[in-house]
Amino acid sequence: MGPRPTPFGASLILLLAALLAFASQAQSPQVQSIPTGDTPSNSPPGKKLAGPHDDYVGDEACNSCHRQTVEGFHQTAHYLTSRLPTKESILGDFTPKQNVLKTSNPDLYFLMEQKGDAFFQTAIEGEPPYGDSRTERFGLIVGSGGKGQTYLYWKGDRLFQLPVSYWRELGWVNSPGYRDGTANFERPIIPRCLECHATYFKALPQSPNSYEHSQFIVGITCEKCHGPGREHVTHETSKTTDRVRSAIINPARFDRGRQIDLCAWCHAGHGVGTAPAFSYVPGQPLEKFLALPASDPNAQIDVHGDQVDLLKRSRCFQASQMTCLTCHDVHAVQHDIKAFSQRCLTCHKPGSDAFPKRNHEVNSNCIDCHMPRQDTNLIVFDSQGHTRKPEVRNHWIKAYADRGNAGGASDTQR
Repeated sequence: MGPRPTPFGASLILLLAALLAFASQAQSPQVQSIPTGDTPSNSPPGKKLAGPHDDYVGDEACNSCHRQTVEGFHQTAHYLTSRLPTKESILGDFTPKQNVLKTSNPDLYFLMEQKGDAFFQTAIEGEPPYGDSRTERFGLIVGSGGKGQTYLYWKGDRLFQLPVSYWRELGWVNSPGYRDGTANFERPIIPRCLECHATYFKALPQSPNSYEHSQFIVGITCEKCHGPGREHVTHETSKTTDRVRSAIINPARFDRGRQIDLCAWCHAGHGVGTAPAFSYVPGQPLEKFLALPASDPNAQIDVHGDQVDLLKRSRCFQASQMTCLTCHDVHAVQHDIKAFSQRCLTCHKPGSDAFPKRNHEVNSNCIDCHMPRQDTNLIVFDSQGHTRKPEVRNHWIKAYADRGNAGGASDTQR
């Protein structure tokens, strides 16, 4: 079947960044173990990682001392944001009749099949024996499955997106930004996409979407934020009494700017790379590696993909020293609105000047009024004649006029 490329709609780089929204409610499939001191098993079998990431040891090495933290982190959307394809990690249904996606084109449909340990997508157009088809194998999964997943395939050393994704509310759907009724296998996956959905991929110079098959680590693992762990493991397991230097990066000890930089690496828009992908080191100024132009104060920022700029517009952020870590524990699954609201109340104490609205009832849910879920325009499904958009939590903390807040404070009053 000949390729039928279509307009992308959203920026190509936002293709996979959009899947961070999918990962907002992580599901808990089986987690693979990682051999200590060897290539992590969430990278493919083969030679040890080379270059600046050759001192990565994998999460199992962390697990030996930090078991509870690692086990909790392995249930989070960050860790599950990309995986190798297995029956457990692919959430779409492969049973007969449930494994078919019909399209608005009556002559075109997609078939998802499992053959042994391998999984395939096939586009079928026309009636046999005169029809045409194209089959590609699932190579990587992107998205924890809380909202959905999309899938990538290898063509030699090049990575492309498959035309059919999965959404929990609908099942199999056209991938975001794909036009219903077409079969497009030609959307390339560039390094900036993978930088936010994986710990490491070694890019090759042949093309913008070429990678070394044996040198990548899927998911956001401990070393993505804490840096290479080999020296730390060697130091902590040695018999030395020197406990001064831990040889590991601890983002909790960064100053405010460097903490925000670490989150902005993936949560402040796609930006423009000023250094090779995956070369950023946590704790360094992000601007040396990624240019993130300041947004127009009056510009509309989508609720997905640029949470950092939205947070910076918040009066809460401007009037305090809060960072993303003020509310988020990245090592644990967090869906408890009441727990988040308690963080609000540590500053906005009832009766204080920071709780300005009279007759405003204190309850266990500050979040849904002051950080509502809203449609994103960066993740758009075109399916069976309907346009679908997931909702994403808005990180601009303020009073929203349509939320019925007591006292009637306007957006500009917060």
